[in-house]
Amino acid sequence: MRIPEDVIERLAGSPVVSQTRYAGGDISGASEITLADGRVLVAKSGPQTGAEGRMLDAMGRTGAPVPRVLGKGEDVLLIEHLPAGGVLAGDGWNSLADALTRLHEKRGTAYGWSEGYAFRHVAVENATLGNWAQFWAERRLACHLPHIPPTIARRLDTLCARLSGLLPSAPAASLLHGDLWGGNVLVSRGVVSGLIDPCSYYGDREVDAATLTVFDRPPPSFFAELVLDAGWQERQPIYRLWTWLLHVRLFGSSYIAPVERELTGLGF
Repeated sequence: MRIPEDVIERLAGSPVVSQTRYAGGDISGASEITLADGRVLVAKSGPQTGAEGRMLDAMGRTGAPVPRVLGKGEDVLLIEHLPAGGVLAGDGWNSLADALTRLHEKRGTAYGWSEGYAFRHVAVENATLGNWAQFWAERRLACHLPHIPPTIARRLDTLCARLSGLLPSAPAASLLHGDLWGGNVLVSRGVVSGLIDPCSYYGDREVDAATLTVFDRPPPSFFAELVLDAGWQERQPIYRLWTWLLHVRLFGSSYIAPVERELTGLGF
C-alpha cells in the first residue's frame, strides 16, 4: 500500500517525486522516498510507527548508529535514509559489537518499556518489573502459552516456573534493540551504518546477542568483544525462545520444531 504522498509532503516540507516500496515489511510497510528538493528518506506506515519513532530517538541518544527521525504523523514515520548494501561479515561484526556496546551502556531503573508494542496481532508486553527472571517468564514466555500446542505449552510452563534458577534476577537493565537479526542491521563499506526496526526495552544485554543467533552465525570474536557474563552460552536458548514463539504465532507451525529443540536442549 502506498503511503499518502500529501502526508509525506506535509511532514517533509517538499513534494514527493518518487516512492519505491521496499520488499518485506511484516510489521510496518516501508518505502524509499525521493523529494523534489533532492533529499532521499524512508517513510514507514502502520499502527506502531509512533512507538518505533520514540524507540529510535532513545537509541539515537546513546550514539549508536540509527536513522534519525525526520517527521512523525498519524501512523506515518519519516526517517533518515542510511547507506546500505553491504554484508554483515568480517570487520562488520566488530563494528556491530561496538554499536551494541554504546547502546547497552544506556541503563534503565527497571525491566521493560514505557509503552507496549506489537508485531501485527501479537502484543509485546512491556509493563516494567524489578525482577528480570520474572519479567522474562511473564512478559516474554508465559504470554504465549494459550497460543501454542498444549504439549509444548506444558513444557514451556515448567521452564517458566524454574527461570529464577536459570536467569539472573538483577542484571544491568540495558537499552536493547530487542529484535536484532541480520536483516535489521545495515552495513556499508564494511561497517554498521544503522540499526533499524527496533522493539526496544530495558533488559539483559544478552538478549540482543541471543537474537542474533536465531538466523545468523556471529563469530566467536563478536561475543568476545561484548564481554558477556559467565554462563551466557547456557542462557542463550532461553532468550531465543521468545523469537521462535513469535514466529510460531506470526508465521505458523513450521516454527514449532525450533521451540521444541530449544526446550529439549534446556532439559524441558
